[in-house]
Amino acid sequence: MTFPFKLVATDLDGTLLRGDDTVSERTREALGAATAAGAAHIIVTGRSVPWTRHILDDLGYEGLAVCGQGAQVYHAGEHRLLTSLTLDRQLAGLALSKVEAEVGPLALAASRDGLEGEVLVGPGYRVQEGPLPYVFVDDASEMWAAPLNKVYLQHPELDDDALATAARAAVGNLVDVVMAGPGVVEILPLGLSKATGLSLAARRLGVKAADTIAFGDMPNDIPMFGWARHGVAMANAHDTLKAVAHEVTASNEHDGIAVVLEDLLRTGSIAAAPH
Repeated sequence: MTFPFKLVATDLDGTLLRGDDTVSERTREALGAATAAGAAHIIVTGRSVPWTRHILDDLGYEGLAVCGQGAQVYHAGEHRLLTSLTLDRQLAGLALSKVEAEVGPLALAASRDGLEGEVLVGPGYRVQEGPLPYVFVDDASEMWAAPLNKVYLQHPELDDDALATAARAAVGNLVDVVMAGPGVVEILPLGLSKATGLSLAARRLGVKAADTIAFGDMPNDIPMFGWARHGVAMANAHDTLKAVAHEVTASNEHDGIAVVLEDLLRTGSIAAAPH
């Protein structure tokens, strides 16, 4: 049976990774079978390279990865950045002032550009517990001292959806705003998305959007679903992503990627019709 896609694009958190930051053996085997059938696998994540590299190394992943919401195309096998787009810090500062004028003071963190770029965390920013490294800074102005690929926002009262909506309305066409996960609202360069990074990586592989199946769980995956031929939302996905998905699979805890890939490998065709 012929596998119907040449590219499998998977988000990381909430999609490929389980809650304990591991990839199940079943999912590893399904991805291995898809690549053996001729498809490339690309990880497409909001995480910057320094927060992604250890996972790729653990997977034995040597292909291309799209990191930083599309800002970075990274060659995992060579540990090399192929492309890197930075956020205009002056525009970002102006955008933040507009957001704060609408919703009040924000807590901030920032991801510095580069293979070793640190995530700097300012006063009041709530960091999720886990293995990802960060550096606290007492003076938020330190965040702006070197090139950045994104700025993270938190509000003491507004939830993620409300903050993202308010920020998007306030910034106009200065920057883009995405909600990428629980407690993760980000300011990005205008026009940047997972779709832009994935299209660059796919071009390097000689693969087109029409050859691509994409898996995701959050609103920041919407552009990727718009680009790919077939978008699959996890059962645990945000409702806005499910609304634009071609199908919904099992959750990241229950091998949702493997469920779809195994079916495709068995039948050679897409079971669910696009809507």
